Amino acid sequence: MSSIGKGITSATIGSLLQIHGFSVRIKKMDPYINVDPGTMSPYKHGEVFVMGDGCESDLDFGHYERFTDIKCSAADALTTGKVYKKVLTKERLGDYLGSDIQVIPHITGEIKEFIMDGHEDVDFIICEVGGTVGDIEGLPYIEAIRQLTIELGKSRTLCAHLTYLPYMKTSEELKTKPTQHSVKQLQSMGVQPDMILCRGEKDIDDAIREKISMFCNVKKENIIAASDAENIYLIPNMYHLAGVDKQICDHFGILYYNSEGQAENKIKEKWGAVEHSILKPSKTVKIAVVGKYMRMKDAYISLSQAICHGGFANDAKVDVDWVDSRADLDEIKSKLKDVSGILIPGGFDSSGIEGKIASIKYARENKIPFLGICLGLQLAVIEACRNIAGIENATSREFSDDGECVIDFMQNWEKDGVLESRSQSGGKGETMRLGNYCCKILPETLAHKIYGVTEITERHRHRFEVNIKKYKDVFEKAGLIFSGMSTDGVLPEIIERQDHPFFIATQAHPEFRSRPFAAHPLFASFIEAATGF
Repeated sequence: MSSIGKGITSATIGSLLQIHGFSVRIKKMDPYINVDPGTMSPYKHGEVFVMGDGCESDLDFGHYERFTDIKCSAADALTTGKVYKKVLTKERLGDYLGSDIQVIPHITGEIKEFIMDGHEDVDFIICEVGGTVGDIEGLPYIEAIRQLTIELGKSRTLCAHLTYLPYMKTSEELKTKPTQHSVKQLQSMGVQPDMILCRGEKDIDDAIREKISMFCNVKKENIIAASDAENIYLIPNMYHLAGVDKQICDHFGILYYNSEGQAENKIKEKWGAVEHSILKPSKTVKIAVVGKYMRMKDAYISLSQAICHGGFANDAKVDVDWVDSRADLDEIKSKLKDVSGILIPGGFDSSGIEGKIASIKYARENKIPFLGICLGLQLAVIEACRNIAGIENATSREFSDDGECVIDFMQNWEKDGVLESRSQSGGKGETMRLGNYCCKILPETLAHKIYGVTEITERHRHRFEVNIKKYKDVFEKAGLIFSGMSTDGVLPEIIERQDHPFFIATQAHPEFRSRPFAAHPLFASFIEAATGF
């Protein structure tokens, strides 16, 4: 079911296999009929994660990349919408002349092709199936897995099933019936799990293992505890101690890397510093994130993780105060009084922007370390125009056509020497600047100090741009420094202020590239500035 931890489990298995010296590739199949999650509400689906190639994907890809440091691509993400789009395109081109198109073999064939694509380049392909066992939209994926298991054989496939064991407080016991019924549902579809990972509030004992083993036809040693963790980055070691990597190696008949505790040493080498920062931080710092998607924890998942990474880099525990930007302005300001840093994240449309602008003004006037991301940069520009340059009706074309649109829709820019164009009347996904874009950094600026280089690459996801062509003089008189620009000099990428100890904003989404063992420099520097505030 949703939020049970399938993505983190897949990422953790990938990380553990890497520690044993194997190369991995992680893929995900989502049963929804959307082509991608780009137009979905964060309240319903959580964050949209953007890959380097511009593919908008499920937030679990963020976990894959953060845990393993692999770079995922569009070839690793499949949805039912993509499958049917591909099959129908083939049908229109005449690839299936003489045949009627059916779920089996045409849809399942495309799913199997997706799973096996690129298998010759890595030791393991880890494939996560989204949704819940028994959901009607997920049936073709279960069928494709059944077929692949037969075609490849058990020596080349392992089916791991993540289930929920609810804890009944009244009787103080874990209930295994949901797991038994879920496995029976899978078995009725022809799929037998080789490993069951039991998610729950409590650890499982031998009696629970034996019961699940007997009723689900899985070896006792392959019944794995997946209990709640204080922090997701403690999970790799927890899964290792539970025997996940050993049982996977045993299943495939490959050497288990654990002579004289080598596996433990490798895990400590990779995750040790992170675990120390989680369990024994030397200091604590409080950060306010002023956004509008506060009802859904997963809406800012990469951002919250990047903030944690910034804490790891500074041996600090970061307490995040999630401030709803749609609240009363006085209420927002009262919440900012005891924080050491203010961050304005990305977002879309005009909801909550006045609260964000007020927060930026508060950070600027009170010299509180400030970091703006995507929309956060655009609103920092609007705030400077309204409150310093005297353009009271400064706004963005995204919010209104009335007023001075200092943020506007830009139709042309250059990427890697090639002109890219877009139309405001195009589809929502077709008008976004997505994926990796290069940025040139101005020497002797805060951005240059943070990055240490004069050219960087960051991932983007936005539709509107700072209108520097029309308002450059106004921006500079308001104290804004454009310390990062696109390689053709047309699009502002980074802004900062010299009249502030730490005030910087980026048009990109640096949170997508942050790692627990390699915090993104913007977040590491932001938390460092906040700890000294």
